[in-house]
Amino acid sequence: MTSRAARSGGELADDYRRAGFKNRLGFGSRPALVVIDFCRAYLDPQSPLYAGVEDARASCRRGLAAARGAGIPVLHTRVEFQPGGADGGVFFRKVGALECFVRGNPLGAYGEGLAPAGDEVVVVKQYASGFFGTSLASTLTSMGVDTLIHTGVSTSGCVRATALDACQHGFVPIVVRDACGDRDPQIHESNLFDLDAKYADVVSEQEVLDYLSTLTAGN
Repeated sequence: MTSRAARSGGELADDYRRAGFKNRLGFGSRPALVVIDFCRAYLDPQSPLYAGVEDARASCRRGLAAARGAGIPVLHTRVEFQPGGADGGVFFRKVGALECFVRGNPLGAYGEGLAPAGDEVVVVKQYASGFFGTSLASTLTSMGVDTLIHTGVSTSGCVRATALDACQHGFVPIVVRDACGDRDPQIHESNLFDLDAKYADVVSEQEVLDYLSTLTAGN
């Protein structure tokens, strides 16, 4: 009998399915795309938060272009703290690198090619989830959204927290594997596995592009 510690990824996936995890939610009929915190802090090699996520940025840009072409709502989240970080509370105290997001720090600016268009909603937050302490849930509800497509950084942090809260607010979370990134590939993969098992559908960039192309064709 194979021990739990020695199981391969495929064996783990099969075990989870047999136990009742990893059901497919599928795309709904009213999707929106959210770009989570994709800022210079994760892209500048001199930044303490640099994560080597250039491939994820390229994927995110393709998804962003496709979402705009399909005419679905696009939203962006970004982190901003007041000087001293009092509005970041325990989170700011725990993670010293969050100094990158104090108001006015250039590392908090959007990554190249990922800046919001003029009519796209920007959600400013101080904690990991895009829903916590913000109007994101009510904004999505007012738009009639039933599915939230997640892209951005980091997979283990703000992407995971936002996808979990999307699920808990009744929006189907779709997490785009290629368009999310983390500073460690193992952490990235383990969080995607867990999200896919319990809270979200983790899909490829191509699956999302194919889905959005059907919406474009129908417009």
